Amino acid sequence: MIHRNLFHNNKLLAVEKDRLSPGQGGVLCGWGIFTTLRIVRGEAFAYERHWRRLEKDAAIIHLPMPYAATKVRLHLQEVIRANKVIEGCARIYLIHNKVGCWQSEEPQPEADLIICSADLPSFREPLRLDLREHGRHAAAALAGVKTISWLNNVWSSTEAQRQGFDEVVLLNERGEVAECTAANIFAVKNGKVFTPPLSSGCLEGVTRAILFEIAGDAGIPVIEQTLLHDDLYRADEVFVSSTNRNVLGVGEIAGHKIASVPGPITFRVREIFDAYVSQYVNRRLASTAR
Repeated sequence: MIHRNLFHNNKLLAVEKDRLSPGQGGVLCGWGIFTTLRIVRGEAFAYERHWRRLEKDAAIIHLPMPYAATKVRLHLQEVIRANKVIEGCARIYLIHNKVGCWQSEEPQPEADLIICSADLPSFREPLRLDLREHGRHAAAALAGVKTISWLNNVWSSTEAQRQGFDEVVLLNERGEVAECTAANIFAVKNGKVFTPPLSSGCLEGVTRAILFEIAGDAGIPVIEQTLLHDDLYRADEVFVSSTNRNVLGVGEIAGHKIASVPGPITFRVREIFDAYVSQYVNRRLASTAR
C-alpha cells in the first residue's frame, strides 16, 4: 500500500486530497513513464541512474520534461520525510497531459509529476517462475521503455501467481528469454553470469546495469548473451535482479528445478551489490550532513 503523503506537481498533500482528471490525455491512454527507487536508511538509492533513464524514455516517447533532476530529488526527499520512510521504496511518475482528443479545457501542465512511497513488498526465496510465450515484443518501437501502460506486466504476473508461481519469465516473439515482468534475469554457468541483451526487449534495469559494473571487478564476469528457456533449465544457478528484490535466487522455472539455489555465485553477487548500496548511501549521508 502506498503511504499517505505524496507530491503532485507543486505540493505535498494527502492521497485522499489528490486528484487526477479524465481530461489528462496520458492518464487514460497510458502515455507516461515511471521508475521505482529503493529507499535505504532514508536515502533514494541510485537516484541519478533512475533519472537518466526517465530522461531517455521521455525522449523516446516525446514526453515533455519540464522538471529538473535536482528539484525532483528535493521533492522526493519531502515525500520520504513526510512518510517517515527509513526502508522502503518510492515511485516517480511523469504523465503526458496534452495528447489525444479526450482532453478537457481545465488548465493542465504539459506533464504531471507524481511522487509517492510505499513499504517494500515481501518476496520469498527461492522464487518459482512460470514461463510465458510472446510476453515481450522485441521489435516494438517502445520495447525497453518503462511506460505506465503496465497491464501486460501486471496481468502476466497475476496469472502466474494464480498458478502458485511468484513471477513469470517472458519470452519474446523469437522465443528468446527477455526478462520477468518486473525483474531482469540471469543464468550462471561454469562460474560466468549470462543475461539477455537489450535487443531481447528487456528493460535496461538499474540494478542490472550496476551488476555489469561491479561483478567483473570481483572476478564474476556478467555477459550479455541470447538465452533460450533451455539455457535457464540447464543453468547451475538462476537469479533475478530488480529495485525491490535486489538479487534473489530462483529454484524452479515452469516445473524445472534449478540445481543450486541460492548458489554460491548468487550469494557472492548479492554480497557485492549490498556493499555497493551501503557505500552509496554512506556517501549520500555524509554529503548531506555537511
